Amino acid sequence: MTTLDDRPNTALLVIDVQRGVVARAHDRDGVVRNIGELVDRARARDVPVVWIQHSDEGLPVGSEDWEHVPELSRQDGEPLVHKSHGDSFEATDLEQVLSERAVGRLVITGAQTDACVRSTLHGGFVRGYDVTLVGDAHTTEDLSAHGAPGPAEVIAHTNLYWQYQTAPGRTATTTSTRDLDFA
Repeated sequence: MTTLDDRPNTALLVIDVQRGVVARAHDRDGVVRNIGELVDRARARDVPVVWIQHSDEGLPVGSEDWEHVPELSRQDGEPLVHKSHGDSFEATDLEQVLSERAVGRLVITGAQTDACVRSTLHGGFVRGYDVTLVGDAHTTEDLSAHGAPGPAEVIAHTNLYWQYQTAPGRTATTTSTRDLDFA
């Protein structure tokens, strides 16, 4: 039901599942395993897998922390979008990558829940995409020392509020890895 004309396809976005980003993430191994399952299922159904990779002063290009986690590997031909802002659309070629593949629905996974995942959820939604958040395939680190809720609460809250987002001609949903339908 996207508002983007002639864009019937779905894409899986793998946001910032990089060594340094998820090193101290809540349920890191379970989330990475779920993302790996989704990547395999997407590939089996010819659903584009788009890899997003963040860099900044604390995560310099080419550093070990900047690399994607070893459990996940990008295949030749799968787009890689480099970014330096929370929203994966900002100052990147993500929109062009999705347009070329006639994508109107995004399936969102990755890290950090309360930063780049949330920014990209909203960024896609306001740009006209239908956006599905996979509730057990995103994570964040514990920032409670800085006044944030614990990571499990951040994840649960994001899953809860995303399923109630509304906008004309678009859908926002939250689902699990097991229940995700790429159709």
